[in-house]
Amino acid sequence: MNEANPGVVKAVIPAAGLGTRFLPATKATPKEMLPVVDKPAIQYVVEEAVAAGLDDVLLVTGRNKRALEDHFDRNYELEHALSRKGDDQRLSMVRESADLATVHYVRQGDPRGLGHAVLSAAAHVGDEPFAVLLGDDLIDPRDPLLARMVEVQKALGGSVVALMEVPAAQIHLYGCAAVETTADDDVVLITGLVEKPAPGEAPSSYAVIGRYVLDPAVFDVLRRTAPGRGGEIQLTDALEELALDPSLGGPVHGVVFRGRRYDTGDRGDYLRAIVRLACEREDLGPDFRAWLRDWVRDEL
Repeated sequence: MNEANPGVVKAVIPAAGLGTRFLPATKATPKEMLPVVDKPAIQYVVEEAVAAGLDDVLLVTGRNKRALEDHFDRNYELEHALSRKGDDQRLSMVRESADLATVHYVRQGDPRGLGHAVLSAAAHVGDEPFAVLLGDDLIDPRDPLLARMVEVQKALGGSVVALMEVPAAQIHLYGCAAVETTADDDVVLITGLVEKPAPGEAPSSYAVIGRYVLDPAVFDVLRRTAPGRGGEIQLTDALEELALDPSLGGPVHGVVFRGRRYDTGDRGDYLRAIVRLACEREDLGPDFRAWLRDWVRDEL
């Protein structure tokens, strides 16, 4: 155990994207507020951070994201109306999001990539390790990925990224890690990173998914990182520099995730995530699964 490591207490959630893949639904509604069954996607992500012990949450937002602040604030008029009706169940649900965590906000301004969004959190994070959670990846709470990453970072220092094995035909959609094995079956040492490698050029089948636990040294690297793929400041580029020269801020390790992940990054995967989560709900699942079986039998 690395006793000099203060541990992770803060989470950063980039939420400044325009959500163009979900237009026109996201013309006036942040994509992070699109419902996944009956909760906005962003709430699942905040709940994951809190479950891992990170109850200081910074949302990196942009224009037209006021709904995010409203969701994690109190709504006294609605609470009063529900209280007068004696609807304690819905009253508890409404209050839950406001009581989840201490939520802070910073504007990214000009959106110049994930690396730039992370750099926007520097003043709030300070000189301590922190987590970054991307809203397009929902991790099933039964598979505590972030808690494991925090544990690995506490023990080994440096930075930790989440990895998942994907088919060779899909690796070009992700950042990809070159790795070496360690004594732990689910932990690898990252020796290089490539953002969305061309077919046949991927160093492995390990894709970077949207969870990171980062050493604050990443901020200094990001400040001098030139725009990369797509003209944006890529977090992958900064992490590769840390991986190639651990003296800058410790090594970079990967936690290989083999659990349940729901991708809400495009419309098809978003719909599949809703179906999967609805099927697993105790209150919705039995009736919904029965309807789904009948619909598939009759329509397909």
